[in-house]
Amino acid sequence: MPTLERLRADHAEALLAFEHENREYFARTVPDRGDEYFTPAGFAARHRALLAEQDAGVCHFHVVLDGEGRLVGRINLMDVEDGSAELGYRVGELAAGKGVATAAVAELCRLASASYALTSLVARTTLDNLASRTVLERNAFVSVGETTVGGRPGIGYRREHLGH
Repeated sequence: MPTLERLRADHAEALLAFEHENREYFARTVPDRGDEYFTPAGFAARHRALLAEQDAGVCHFHVVLDGEGRLVGRINLMDVEDGSAELGYRVGELAAGKGVATAAVAELCRLASASYALTSLVARTTLDNLASRTVLERNAFVSVGETTVGGRPGIGYRREHLGH
């Protein structure tokens, strides 16, 4: 079972290594973060910005760790407002297809209710990302219609009743 840790400053090195290792894998299904993100200065600036957003209560960022404590993913609640937030997640290639994302989303739904007092979450993914769609549907997210993700056709999801 994966564990979630709230994003901290000392996650930066492992997180950058994770993003480097999985850049090509992620780019197959989500827009690439761009070259600047992967530079030491660019990544450090972005990491500081995320921590500031988290400190302000606008977002809740987490890393996903495997049983040996290795960083294998990240999962986030963004744009927290009026009891709702947008869910986003990514699991590295070596952990994909092993239930890690499904378990991490389930745990974050629990945390969203218990720790962050949220009552609903929204998410979106590209139509062709069957793995992500399956993770959401296994976690009681319901399709709410078509959308776009990075200029590509997508589907939006919503989950109410996070405490259940």
